[in-house]
Amino acid sequence: MPRLSEQTRAKRREHILASAWACFSDNGFHSTSMDDVIAATGMSSSAVYRYFRSKDEIINATADEGLAKVRGIFVGLVNRDPCPGPAETLTLLVGELASRASNPDYDMSRIALQTWAEALRNPALQKRARVLYLETLDHIAELAVRWRDAGHLPPGADTRATAATLFSLMHGLIVMHHLVDDVPADALRNGLSLLGAAVDLRTLAATPPQEAKP
Repeated sequence: MPRLSEQTRAKRREHILASAWACFSDNGFHSTSMDDVIAATGMSSSAVYRYFRSKDEIINATADEGLAKVRGIFVGLVNRDPCPGPAETLTLLVGELASRASNPDYDMSRIALQTWAEALRNPALQKRARVLYLETLDHIAELAVRWRDAGHLPPGADTRATAATLFSLMHGLIVMHHLVDDVPADALRNGLSLLGAAVDLRTLAATPPQEAKP
């Protein structure tokens, strides 16, 4: 039997993962069996096991792919010329969530929620997730540096704090979408502006006035 090309092997692996994602989107990690995944692929069990020896391996690969896709969003933003500003970036993030949630085959944002829960019980997965998330934060901080250089942020802006805030917002959008309600881009921008203004006012109020120099 001729050996499969690397391209064919990669496509089969992608097909298995996409089939598993459809199952995970509908029933979650732990209510999906390996037999369910095999049936969804339309492949023989021996063919599937050639790529993944267990459901845990598929879950780990799913988590890696999902986290890498999140990182890819911000890598793409950093590489855009011109670089999108903060307001445009918020709009793009809301659009990215809508795009993933409307995929007719599987919803990666639902799988993201499951991945976070799985990481709490799986130390190895938690470690991998942390590494990929830290890499993603580095890319968002790079984006924040671009914003600072372009005048969107003050000259002394803490780009790491900006990155952490934007990253937290992105994941909060997923929770809101699935458990509460979608947050439109204009509402997100407006809410952030109001919070920013409120924080600035409280900071100013808590700062004692400087004595005038003689």
